[in-house]
Amino acid sequence: MAAARPTATSPGSIKRIVAASLIGTTIEWYDFFLYGSAAALVFNTLFFPSADPLVGTLIAFVTYAIGFAARPLGGIVFGHYGDKIGRKKLLVISLLMMGGATFAMGLLPTYETIGIGAPILLTVLRLVQGFALGGEWGGAVLIVSEHGGDKHRGFWASWPQAGAPGGNLLATGVLALLAAVQSESDFQAWGWRIPFLLSGLLVVIGLWIRVSVSESPVFLEAQAKAEAAAAAGVKEEAPVVEVFRRSWREVLSAIGTRFGENISYYILTSFLLVYVTLHLELPKSAALNAVLIGSAIHFVTIPLWGALSDRIGRRPVTLIGSVGMAVWAFAFFGLVDSKSFAVITLAVTAGLLLHGAMYGPQAAFISEMFDTKVRYSGASMGSQLASIVAGALAPIIAVELLKEYDSSTPIAVYLCLAAVVTTVTVAVTRETRGRDLARSRDEQPAETQPVVTAGDRA
Repeated sequence: MAAARPTATSPGSIKRIVAASLIGTTIEWYDFFLYGSAAALVFNTLFFPSADPLVGTLIAFVTYAIGFAARPLGGIVFGHYGDKIGRKKLLVISLLMMGGATFAMGLLPTYETIGIGAPILLTVLRLVQGFALGGEWGGAVLIVSEHGGDKHRGFWASWPQAGAPGGNLLATGVLALLAAVQSESDFQAWGWRIPFLLSGLLVVIGLWIRVSVSESPVFLEAQAKAEAAAAAGVKEEAPVVEVFRRSWREVLSAIGTRFGENISYYILTSFLLVYVTLHLELPKSAALNAVLIGSAIHFVTIPLWGALSDRIGRRPVTLIGSVGMAVWAFAFFGLVDSKSFAVITLAVTAGLLLHGAMYGPQAAFISEMFDTKVRYSGASMGSQLASIVAGALAPIIAVELLKEYDSSTPIAVYLCLAAVVTTVTVAVTRETRGRDLARSRDEQPAETQPVVTAGDRA
């Protein structure tokens, strides 16, 4: 008996699902970004003491990168089980793992107290964070993408993407507040622990909301088909094997699409804290408040970019961001070097607006590249592999370039080249807007097939 077609999700239901995904991803990104901000501001002295502040910061960012290294493994494990047993269960697990690791960081003794054990414990918890986040992104964007209709998928799926600036906004805001009300000595002694311990409360709120959402109807239909096939004696390969066998080109497209976006985000946010405080010798509040304001505007505009991609396509909107970022890379550092808070804020905000053009359509774009039975695995692997070669290394490379050349120009070149990689990738990737996610690529009706452009034929 054929499985019933998925029914349309009501406007009220899709809003609840979007809210649950947005709140969950905001909390997870809060936890993840909190480490990046702390690495730039306090971990370099409390866990990785060094005579040279840049060296301590560089070591702190290495452990920051370790979290990214765990993300592909999390993407594979969560993707496998997410494609087998559902999106919702794995989202609950990822939130618990991330929140638990972050809360534990707030309880850690420092290097002064237990010596080498402190950075080792911090690194282990960072690995848990990365593993959890590797599974979070794919599940959060897929459960929204698969609930939302074809017409407005870019808009609805962009809301979980807004969880990244939302989490950064929350993490930076808490740190900025503490920096404003505490002395430097109090913040270094105990104040930095407060944002990490706050994660425990946020996770409880996130779980309460997340467990209320329903499983994706597109997944339930695919699961019914898989069970019927299994009953008939048809043996299916593991999702990860199927992805590499049939969808490796899509994985490469996802990596390239995320490359410039990923690098630009961590340069504009995490590395900026180092550049402003250590190179320009400005108060850390200048960088924190600039990122705070930019992240607020970033949060609001990401869904607007997603909505625009529903009208003109995923590729054109992404190209606006990547081409713009390639140019803005040089203007960005020139403006930041002015040492004016207003100008620094303008530089960050404009950069994050361009980043949003790449990031907003990305959830729908990557989701639409893969068939349902391997979508969680494919989307997670593509996005998280990009995180290793892009986001994980970006602050490390930027700090090393700053150390070596004592200039922002090589960093601007690095950022520009990263944006060019994404531009070329998107230019040769097929437009996906309008795809029916309940059907495989081979089953797409002719009337819903994306129009092939010159870029598609390249």
